[in-house]
Amino acid sequence: MTPKSAAFDFRKYRPFAFAPSLPDRTWPSKTIEKSPIWASVDLRDGNQALIDPMTIEQKMRFFNTLVDVGFKEIEIGFPSAAQVEFDFARKLIEENHVPDDVTLQVLVQAREHLIARTFESLKGVKRAVVHVYNSTSRVQREKVYAKDKAEIKEIAITGAKLLQQYAAKYPETDWVFQYSPESFSQTETDYAVEVCDAVCEVWQPQQGQEVILNLPATVEASMPNVFADQVEYFCRNLAHREHVIISLHTHNDRGCAVAAAELGVLAGADRIEGTLLGNGERTGNMDIMVMAMNLFSQGIDPELDFSNMSEIVQVVSECNNLPLHPRHPYVGELVFTAFSGSHQDAIKKSLDYNEKHQDETDNVWDVAYLPIDPAHIGRSYQDVVRINSQSGKGGVAYILQRNYGFNLPRWMQIDFSGVVQKQAETAARELQNDEILQTFETTYLQQGKFELLDYSVNNKGGDVYFNGQVQMHGDIIDIDGTGNGPLSSFIDGLAQHTGKSLHVINYAEHAINPHHNSGNGIDDDTNNDNKTNANAAAYIQLNIDGEVYSGIGTCSSTVSAMLKGALSAFAQAVGKTAA
Repeated sequence: MTPKSAAFDFRKYRPFAFAPSLPDRTWPSKTIEKSPIWASVDLRDGNQALIDPMTIEQKMRFFNTLVDVGFKEIEIGFPSAAQVEFDFARKLIEENHVPDDVTLQVLVQAREHLIARTFESLKGVKRAVVHVYNSTSRVQREKVYAKDKAEIKEIAITGAKLLQQYAAKYPETDWVFQYSPESFSQTETDYAVEVCDAVCEVWQPQQGQEVILNLPATVEASMPNVFADQVEYFCRNLAHREHVIISLHTHNDRGCAVAAAELGVLAGADRIEGTLLGNGERTGNMDIMVMAMNLFSQGIDPELDFSNMSEIVQVVSECNNLPLHPRHPYVGELVFTAFSGSHQDAIKKSLDYNEKHQDETDNVWDVAYLPIDPAHIGRSYQDVVRINSQSGKGGVAYILQRNYGFNLPRWMQIDFSGVVQKQAETAARELQNDEILQTFETTYLQQGKFELLDYSVNNKGGDVYFNGQVQMHGDIIDIDGTGNGPLSSFIDGLAQHTGKSLHVINYAEHAINPHHNSGNGIDDDTNNDNKTNANAAAYIQLNIDGEVYSGIGTCSSTVSAMLKGALSAFAQAVGKTAA
């Protein structure tokens, strides 16, 4: 083992120091039963984390997407920080882009000139949340602001009073006040309660003023269960808890932003702030799409509509100029894709079972390895199974069944999966669906010069007589045989002509739906009266001189499909012998 670098020194860090004592915590025994209030901060927190912040046009496109998804509270920016932010707020209001049921939210520091500018940007809005904040964490108090607890609390109180004063100048607007003790996650929880109580004493939520207290994990510094303890402690000890909305704003520094938000809701929070796809400072904000889809997968209405997921992802990616990871939960290119053979087999069997037992399943989704039905967010089943050298028989069978209508029996799956695996190993890459079909046709449906020509089948005295012609390597050969059915009499004729020992091991057939007929090697047979309303596929497994060979035949005649399947298996035996 390579010696550890001296620079990689874990002793430089200390365990998390701000966990409240909560031995009687109640959140672990609770469940989420309804959606929280959602607030998108894509246009502010997400935007400030971009290398190239969004233009007004991009913000407008993003805003409309958020409205379409169903957000009722949207933080649109920091109007006092930049002219483009101010101008965007004015555009939304003056051009009437804000639906009546959507509330705008803006962020501002607890400084008077910034607060004045912020209220100016919102003049004429019907309803808005003004979100004021100041840092309360120990590291910020001691190393950034050099202020004690009393001085930091006074900043919060002053900011609260300024919001009241400036809101009174615009009585035509329904104002909601929001306060964040920034870096709540790294603040002593009892002190965070003390500061928020002081803010509430100014705003008097018990007298009817709408108040949101937002608890940010500005830097995610602990395990999600510790954050949940902080939230429950805060909710228990806040003086006017029943009169305020508790909001959470988690970040993803430890990769647990969604988990922290979910546990925080269990701990008593009412509202969640985050961004679509998790864009934000450092490792990002809490991904609202993921948390909403988590609720959706548990049978809870998220009250957001992600049915048009591909278009939503396109807007977010283009406006943020950020790529989407192929493994991003729910929306990544590969998240519903199975390469593993065992996974593919389980998915195929689950889907097949559901199709056959629709009346018993009550339309409840229950499929191995797929937490939700991809169709609910606009993904097709073609995304589910893809083939490489790790794939097995179930995956190959799934591709052929879903895309081309071939429902391979298990023994045929085993036969063909070996062929495909060799091809994938040789190519050293994923195989495309059309490559799999081409290999399938080459192996079973296009057996060189072997072709079933005209034939007749007659019943005499309980026996079945086959008489027909087969083309082999350019030679037309007469085949005559007797058996208890068309297949056995045909095989008898082949055995007599070639001197080989042939008998049937396995046989299966099915109709192929008409929409699968195009481009899959199926042909028609106009020389036989045994027609079906749909094309047929027949699968034959023969023992030929002690070796096992599988073949497939397709035709609009079930009898012809069966005979062609036998000829397909026979042709492989002849080809192997010649090789």
